[in-house]
Amino acid sequence: MNIKALPTEQRNPDTVTIDEASTIEMLRMINNEDKKVAACVERHLDKIAAAIDAAAEKFAAGGRIVYCGAGTSGRMGFMDSAECPPTYGVAKDRVVSLMAGGVSTLSQAKEDAEDHPELGVEDVKSIGFTKDDVLVGLAASGRTPYVVGALEYARQLGAVTISVTCNESLECPVNALADYPIGIYAGPEAIMGSTRMKAGTVQKMVLNMLSTGVMVKTGKVYSNLMVNMCLNNQKLVQRAKDMVAEITGAGSEEIDPLLEETGRNVPLTIFMLLTGCPAGEARERMDRAHGHIKNALAAFRREKG
Repeated sequence: MNIKALPTEQRNPDTVTIDEASTIEMLRMINNEDKKVAACVERHLDKIAAAIDAAAEKFAAGGRIVYCGAGTSGRMGFMDSAECPPTYGVAKDRVVSLMAGGVSTLSQAKEDAEDHPELGVEDVKSIGFTKDDVLVGLAASGRTPYVVGALEYARQLGAVTISVTCNESLECPVNALADYPIGIYAGPEAIMGSTRMKAGTVQKMVLNMLSTGVMVKTGKVYSNLMVNMCLNNQKLVQRAKDMVAEITGAGSEEIDPLLEETGRNVPLTIFMLLTGCPAGEARERMDRAHGHIKNALAAFRREKG
């Protein structure tokens, strides 16, 4: 293993005096490095788009999105998966995260856990992973053994595999095992090897795009509104009412009772207000469209001429 050859282990010539700089100069150095991230991600949008299309197809058919990583990479996966149920109303087992060393490593690092590919296999097996699911391997370096083991097992099953790394080489172990390799290198870290910095930001940006893209393409969003969010507090209930009003033009006297009648099902409420369908018919039409409001509306309008 030649760690020094990894892109994530290079020394940054622009920050060699960071330990002697004033606080504001130190922050300018870090900020200048951070500015490079979005431009680097932009150069790989075609690869991210291809991964989204493949993942959305599996997700729409009932498959799961499974993130697998270690250290900072694994924590990025957990952060992203945790937000999908409240934001998009999907069941918590539809977007899943696995991390070397288990959930306890979210708050306390267990660095040696990533060195064992067999643990990656065990964790993927433990959730009943199948060929209908999608495995997203997260590894800044592109070589993490835990992730390699998980990806190898997923490929053996014939599942779709995606990598999100900060290594642009298609020959690095994690990228080589991915049907859709996304390797984005934003240059050496301000502090050599501290991949929670730019590398972590790269992965956060890509995962934002990946999960958001899948949810948009599977109808969890109407226009740019989170119509499938879970209404778990007063703020979210009011946001839902405001969204329904904006989309349908209805007033609170219509929205409030209908929202309660549908069990706070925002997409169903929107569909009923836009079509005038009674609850039973509306629910059936929305079920046929897998909850996708615009698809259900298009089918309704075709039938009604």
